[in-house]
Amino acid sequence: MPNYLLALTALALSWPLAAPAQQSPALTAQDYARAERSMSYHTQALVDRSSVQPNWLANDRFWYRVVTAEGSEFILVDPARKTRTAAFDKAKLASALSAASSKQYEAARLPFRSFVFAPDENSISFAADGKSWKYNLTTGQISADAIPAADPAGSKNAENEIVSPDGRLAAYIRDYNLWVRDTKTNQQTPLTTDGVKDFGYATDNAGWSSSDRPIMLWSPDSRKIATYQQDQRKVSDMYLVTTNIGKPTLKSWKYPLPGDKDITTIERVIVEVNGPKVVRFQMAPDLRRGSLSDDINSAGTGFDDVNWSPDGTELAFVSTSRDHKEEKFRVADAATGAVREVFSETVATQYESGQHAINWRYLPKTKEAIWYSERDNWGHLYLYDATTGKVKQQITKGNWVVTQLLKVDEKARQLYFLADGREPGNPYFTHLYRIGMNGKNLTLLTPEAGNHRVTLSPSGRYFIDSYSQPDRPGATLLRSMDGKLVSALEKTDISRLTATGWKPPTPITVKAQDGQTDLYGLMFTPTNLDPAKKYPIVNYIYPGPQGGSVGSWSFAAARGDNQALAELGFVVVAIEGSCNPLRSKSFHDGCYGNMAENTLSDQMTGMRQLAQRYPYIDLARAGIWGHSGGGYATAAAMFRYPDFFKVGISESGNHESRNYEDDWGERYIGLLTTQADGTTNYDSQANAPYVKNLKGKLMLAHGMMDNNVPPYNTLLVVEALIKANKTFDLVMFPNATHGFGAYSPYMTRRRWDYFVRHLAGAEPPKDYEMTPKADPRNVVGQ
Repeated sequence: MPNYLLALTALALSWPLAAPAQQSPALTAQDYARAERSMSYHTQALVDRSSVQPNWLANDRFWYRVVTAEGSEFILVDPARKTRTAAFDKAKLASALSAASSKQYEAARLPFRSFVFAPDENSISFAADGKSWKYNLTTGQISADAIPAADPAGSKNAENEIVSPDGRLAAYIRDYNLWVRDTKTNQQTPLTTDGVKDFGYATDNAGWSSSDRPIMLWSPDSRKIATYQQDQRKVSDMYLVTTNIGKPTLKSWKYPLPGDKDITTIERVIVEVNGPKVVRFQMAPDLRRGSLSDDINSAGTGFDDVNWSPDGTELAFVSTSRDHKEEKFRVADAATGAVREVFSETVATQYESGQHAINWRYLPKTKEAIWYSERDNWGHLYLYDATTGKVKQQITKGNWVVTQLLKVDEKARQLYFLADGREPGNPYFTHLYRIGMNGKNLTLLTPEAGNHRVTLSPSGRYFIDSYSQPDRPGATLLRSMDGKLVSALEKTDISRLTATGWKPPTPITVKAQDGQTDLYGLMFTPTNLDPAKKYPIVNYIYPGPQGGSVGSWSFAAARGDNQALAELGFVVVAIEGSCNPLRSKSFHDGCYGNMAENTLSDQMTGMRQLAQRYPYIDLARAGIWGHSGGGYATAAAMFRYPDFFKVGISESGNHESRNYEDDWGERYIGLLTTQADGTTNYDSQANAPYVKNLKGKLMLAHGMMDNNVPPYNTLLVVEALIKANKTFDLVMFPNATHGFGAYSPYMTRRRWDYFVRHLAGAEPPKDYEMTPKADPRNVVGQ
């Protein structure tokens, strides 16, 4: 035995000593703090004169607040006089306010963000320091009254009211019925009485979103309300439980799933306000579907797909089929509820009535209708005869897309609309146009290169035009409806931002998987980029099909944490792949019925081209991350392309469409159908069946009170990974909803740590704490 031990010792001494493990580079808290300075809560505070939100007065006059390096300015604009002046003397108001209170105020730091012009416009009123103030613009005198103690119930009710056009009544929901309140006397009157739980009037529950605000539309004369009685009595429930000491609280709500026999329906009604009366439409219940998206309250109008006639005698509306393949344009008699079907459109995949807004209009004076269709592969406007249901004229045409119909001038027979892709360059840039209903005299009204955001004045005689590009700050102009300049309002100033070393993202163009189609996106690189080095590449993805990775194509000082992540030593890209909107119908339908494609072939093809174009990109270290649909796409990338993507972070992913709200899957995948072998058309779209392919590092994250994408979507993937004996990381946020809320900074830090450690091969600082803060110029009293 001793000889044996000596032999082993001699043998051990004869072996070469193992080289010490190579020490990974370490990032410091200072490195993270430097990256964090690229987050919007730091960069936006260095952008001046960047936006105009008009507050309209009589005769198209308006005031707006703009922030500068010194604080706030309040500007009053009179289009008729072509004047742009200070709304009031800030120094005088600050002096008067200081004299009337115990505090000292500076002109640039007035303790309010908005005010109200009195009817005579010789005074303004505002709230500050717990008082209601009135300042006389002529005399300079100021007075104050105590603001009454808030009434929580009254405040909540006011937030959820919809005021009639004449301002006399406010409609709201109480105990599943529709009520109105007299805005002068506060007298409250029920309009319906037979509403009950799960069969209430004007109730808002799309499954994935809900509110206490009524879904309805007042008639122009304020005498009628178009709404519905929503039937969810047989709809299945979804469940979530809170995390707390003691027994959890169960939350349940109606949340139909694809393939369910019973889903939400609506019985359309007209409610007459005077001597309340309910007029039911003479038709079968409609499905709670919208022509724009998977809700009937997504366009911001309060009730999508309904148009009143000016005299309130008719209501035009559109009924959408369960799979969004058939749309029926109908007109109801408001007095009797009789319904006339005017025309319908059926498509092979899914119909949509535009982008961001519904584009059809009913024109009862001429018995016509404006209709939106992609029947020629591009989104365009058509003129219909509302009596015969026949097409009279295709109004717009060409290889470009109408996105929003803003104004119909029936007298001049002209349309004003936003469209993408008609002008040379980036096809996602939006411009305003005018055209005759006969399809002639198409006129560009916003000629500057860039993405234009347009706000019409109340009369429709003017519009505010804000334009910019992702890498170029722009300006805001006031124009007349013929496009002529009335007044230059603001020019965005980023001099303070650029002084910090900030740089914009780089616009990129690559070819799609087909080798033919141009794809557009943005690339973010470190401000201290060394072209001689190699950088891992991270793909930020949101695959749609209702949106895209870039989001807005206007200027922004920050886009999420894309630039911040780049500052930690990465190249970050956001590429708008096929299957996303704002291009042709065939482009958008590229993933129809196969959502698992997620534009991933386009993403990889584009990243390969970028690596050839920019040698500092290390394609061998490719990562990907996304939230919601992007979370779904990230997991799909890690499971389906494991040799390309090495690290992925999947947040709040809808990994299983059979566990996500009915309307999304049934719109983009189709109705759930069972094949002869027992499988369904949804099986291959799920992520869990593919977890066996995982090779790289994957982090999953979800909020446990997510009522949009319930957490079971992620837990199904977790279960499959465990069964497949795969190693992964999991972050669950107790009591957090879809966007993580207060936990977002923590998730951002964990995301950075994960890519730094597993993609860059470095060690992150321990438990760095993110420090979000508000722009001090937007803090009342600062």
